[in-house]
Amino acid sequence: MKLLEGKNAIITGASRGIGKGIAEVFAKHGANVAFTYSSSAEAANQLEKELQELGVKAKGYKSDAADFMQAEELIKNVQQDFGSIDILVNNAGITKDNLLMRMSEEDFDKVIEVNLKSVFNMTKAVQRTMLKQRHGSIINMSSVVGVKGNAGQANYAASKAGMIGFSKSMALELGSRNIRTNVIAPGFIETEMTGKLDEKVVEGWREAIPLKRGGTPEDIANTCVFLASDLSAYITGQVINVDGGMLT
Repeated sequence: MKLLEGKNAIITGASRGIGKGIAEVFAKHGANVAFTYSSSAEAANQLEKELQELGVKAKGYKSDAADFMQAEELIKNVQQDFGSIDILVNNAGITKDNLLMRMSEEDFDKVIEVNLKSVFNMTKAVQRTMLKQRHGSIINMSSVVGVKGNAGQANYAASKAGMIGFSKSMALELGSRNIRTNVIAPGFIETEMTGKLDEKVVEGWREAIPLKRGGTPEDIANTCVFLASDLSAYITGQVINVDGGMLT
């Protein structure tokens, strides 16, 4: 059963990792996918082709969600290319980890801009379309770090916690027009980025998780499918931890 048949989705930061996993699972469920990437045109073209082979419309856009004008432009282009926008997944994000005593102002500002300001930019740009349609599902990718904090990640934790406050406010503002806003807080998800870490360290993390494994991009993507589909029609303003029980 294809839960997103005929729906049009935008996913930011989708050329690798969690974003790519979401794009693939959405396409398998019948969604047409517009996605953004920041640098790797080659990876984006490859993903575009993969998604189209699943029988859906797919297009990659080089766009920086942290730039207000680029976000506006992106929504205009996707609207023209796809006709409507039913789902927005704000997934673009970066880290610049350091203890506060060593963190530069630039590293703080950049993480807030890319992770949090991008959610403001994209939501503001897409809301006109969704308000007109009188439906939409916005899914914001936070982190367990945004829920509980983490030493050495004050900038990242602040950006991801801010995303939760913003999302709850949007749930209240946009709910009367049948636009839902929810948050996913992933735990330790194994992607190509974590593949570069020391195996012993990763094993230690896995052991500390009640389900005894790291998550996969598919674990996050499946939760996104639920929140994007009509199965979650009465759910808004919620934070779903997808973390194998880390925060239990």
